[in-house]
Amino acid sequence: MKDFETTRLLLRHIVESDAEDIFEYGKELNVGPNAGWKPHESIEETRKIMSEVFIGQENIFGIVLKETNKMIGSIGLIPDHRRTNPHALMLGYAMSEHHWGKGLMTEAARAIIERGFQELPVDIITCTCYSINPRSRRVIQKCGFQYEGCLRQCEERFDGVILDMEFYSLLRK
Repeated sequence: MKDFETTRLLLRHIVESDAEDIFEYGKELNVGPNAGWKPHESIEETRKIMSEVFIGQENIFGIVLKETNKMIGSIGLIPDHRRTNPHALMLGYAMSEHHWGKGLMTEAARAIIERGFQELPVDIITCTCYSINPRSRRVIQKCGFQYEGCLRQCEERFDGVILDMEFYSLLRK
């Protein structure tokens, strides 16, 4: 997918010069743990994660606030490793806690979902969240995902805490 805009956001591919912005939200105490990863401890760690996860990925975007031209999060469609369906992708996202509660992630997610179904050979988009993350659950619900169920004691987080995982999906309309 190509870079694109929503009302308040620019969704663009992540490049190496985005390291400072990604480190800034990646080190926030509530961002990573809600998604299962530990807060970033250094800019070097952020650069390593960027090269492994973000750089060169066709369907992963930085979320840039048009008003400030600052990257405040990331979002993308990646293979769903829990499904063998080649036409299934999973929505993943993270955003600076300073921008939670403003509808920005819902705006970005709806745009990615729409573009994904329009431009990619995908029949189902999935999304998961920990049961302890009501904000993410609300984004998922606002985007129209259907609840599939909860796998109790599904995943061990980086800090050894075992968490329940909720599963959702959205079919091509």
